[in-house]
Order: sequence, then structure tokens, then C-alpha cells
Amino acid sequence: MRPYPLTWLYVPGDRPETVTKALVAGADVVVVDLEDAVAPDRKRYAREATAERLGDPQPVPVHVRVNALDSPLAAADLAAIAPLPGVCGLRLPKVTAPAQITRVAQTTARAEGGAPPLYALLESALGIEHAYAIATAHPSLRGIALGEADLRADLGVRHDGGLDWSRSRVVVAARAAALPPPSQSVHPDIRDLEGLRASCAHGRALGFLGRAAVHPRQLPVIERAYLPTEEEIEQAETVLKAAEAHQGAQALPDGTFIDAAVVTQAHRTLSLVGRA
Repeated sequence: MRPYPLTWLYVPGDRPETVTKALVAGADVVVVDLEDAVAPDRKRYAREATAERLGDPQPVPVHVRVNALDSPLAAADLAAIAPLPGVCGLRLPKVTAPAQITRVAQTTARAEGGAPPLYALLESALGIEHAYAIATAHPSLRGIALGEADLRADLGVRHDGGLDWSRSRVVVAARAAALPPPSQSVHPDIRDLEGLRASCAHGRALGFLGRAAVHPRQLPVIERAYLPTEEEIEQAETVLKAAEAHQGAQALPDGTFIDAAVVTQAHRTLSLVGRA
């Protein structure tokens, strides 16, 4: 098994038949959305349908994105969803402060095992400014990620490159907090697979690992983009063989310098394909 999920498929909570299809679409994690994907007059139904569906364990890990924590809907979402055996994680949108994470962890704590795994979505300038504090707010927090549509609107960014500083800030905060690398935010044009591929390559270069999707056709593109190439696998295996043969820093015949950091990266590369 891979150490981290690479694909996170979002599906509206008010469409139970679509949730059923998503569970067999091949995503590493299915995210049932009670927030942006659901119209205001369908919120209650989405919550009830999701609670009914997730009353039992599911064939793949399922997370639920609840409504914004400062909305009147969030408390009802958390009360209905957090205790369910089919829920493997709660995704918390529009987080701006560590105290929000602490409150959710306290209110969702189960009789055994504490709160369910929590994932914070940073979608505003204030959230980005507090990224590390949020990432270290509570042991139940297992990851942070960006919500780029809202962040773009908040910052007034007109070109994609304008988000790169925020992206790097989140990658660094996650690493500093000993959390998994963040996954990329969704690519909203489900027909633009070439654009998705290029965007994933850019995200991988920035330190992201995996990506959220809004349609099953995006999943194989994301997975291919984030899995190591054959050349990368071969190079990692060469590095590890050399490191096993000789301790300490060294140079390969092709001139590649090997030290502890390069060996760590090689282990990570091979772990993604189950060869570590």
C-alpha cells in the first residue's frame, strides 16, 4: 500500500447514487461534500443521506467535508457525521485559527480513541498566515490543504502563479508540523486533462503529493502525475544500492552526489510504488 493517498474524489452529499458510484471509481479517498457542492435548500437532506450511507464501514476510506465552522450548519453536521463508523476523516473548510481545530476535536471526541482524524482547509489570507499554528493545533489534525477557489477570490489573484507563495507556505507548514505533504486543490475544468496534467507537474515540483478531483476521469491523470516515472524508480534503486554498499557521502559514476537527504528521497520515491 502507498504511504499516502494520491487521489481524493469529491462527490455531493445530496446525490446518494453518485456517492455509490464514487466508492468504486478508483479513488484512494472519497470525500462526501456537505458544503460548496450542495445548494442551501439541500443541506439538510445531504446531511441525512450521508449519515444513512455511512452508518456502516465502506469499501474505501471516506471523508466528509462539513459546512464552514462559523456557519449555523456546522454543529449539526459534526454531531450527525463524526460518530459514524463509515467516516474515516472530517474535512474542515475555511479554517482561520487553531482554536477552531481544538473546538472540533473536543466536540467530536468519541468514547474511545478521541476525535476522528481532522483535515483543515485553508482558504483565506488569514488561514495562510496561521498555517503552522493550525497544523499544530491538536493531535487529531492529520493534514492541511488549500481551498484555492476561495483563496483566489480572497486575494484577488488573477493568474495561477499568484498562488504559488501560498502553496509553498502550506507545504512548509505541513512539513514543519510533521504532517503528510498536502494534496493539491481541485482542477475545476474536468475536460482539460492536459491542463490538469501540467498543473499536477507544477504542484509536484512545489512539494504537493496527490490531488483532489471532482470527476473520475481526472483520477488516472493525477495518479500518473504523482507516481514516480520508471527513470525515477531506477535512479532511486541505484541510490539505495550504492548507499547499502558504502556508508557516508559518495558520488555515483554518473556524477550524482549521494548523502543522507538523497537516500531519504529515494526511500520516499520507492515507497510510492511499494518497493521501499
